[in-house]
Amino acid sequence: MKDPLLITKQEILKFYKPINPHTHKGLQGHAVIIAGSYGKIGAAVLASKSCLKSGCGLVTTFTPKCGYQILQISIPEVMVITDENNNFITNIHFPIIPQAIAIGPGIGQELGTQKAVFEFLRVNKAPLVLDADALNILSQNQSWLELVPENTILTPHPKELERLIGKWNSESEKFQKTTAFSEKYKVIIVMKGAPTYIINKTEIYENTTGNAALATAGSGDTLTGIITSFLAQGYEPKYAAKLGVYIHGLTADIALPKTGYQSFIASDITENLGKAFLELENVTIR
Repeated sequence: MKDPLLITKQEILKFYKPINPHTHKGLQGHAVIIAGSYGKIGAAVLASKSCLKSGCGLVTTFTPKCGYQILQISIPEVMVITDENNNFITNIHFPIIPQAIAIGPGIGQELGTQKAVFEFLRVNKAPLVLDADALNILSQNQSWLELVPENTILTPHPKELERLIGKWNSESEKFQKTTAFSEKYKVIIVMKGAPTYIINKTEIYENTTGNAALATAGSGDTLTGIITSFLAQGYEPKYAAKLGVYIHGLTADIALPKTGYQSFIASDITENLGKAFLELENVTIR
């Protein structure tokens, strides 16, 4: 394994774009988050809210009918489109052309959902983030990976990565297999962990922010929302992934002195996004 390049503040500032004072929501990008199933609508809430709070102008969430009220009440700023099915996604369609789409948080692996994911991948042309159950579905149907657009961002945790690339016997073998997978399918892989790595074909990047507080339920859902937000705002996928993991980790570094490791939850990531952006822009945080 070659030495990874570090994702530092200095590196991020080379491509980070502060918000234009004259912008409006129509210029800040429209993202679609395809997420949730009965009992896992929280994943849709976390991903959608973090997407909005990372600067995206408009966010539409596509979810089963059982998620409608939950989303409308918990995040009034997000627009909601529902599947015809009550408990899980069976037919993905929306009357908008977004700048970026995320699919996977909490969608489950029902047969109807698997078919819906296949049909979606067959027709989708938008920049894409694949997470959670979307990755698990693809690991069971590996031929579908041919439908995934070039430079799509995959965000697996270790077990999801293992299902995609197979078991490994050492760290070097894990990186070897992940690199080969990235090259074969021309995708960017965010290897979530401590630390988080990004594999972009033969390039390996190591994130320098974050701590053990991020090892909590829903942490990955918020990361998906953050990366999707940057894609929708026009960042190239490789930069959206780098900026996403950096900001995501930075929220935990900022929050830690107040929450400690044990009390930090995924909602704290979203709550501290504003401070993370201010820190990046060298604005004094009181």
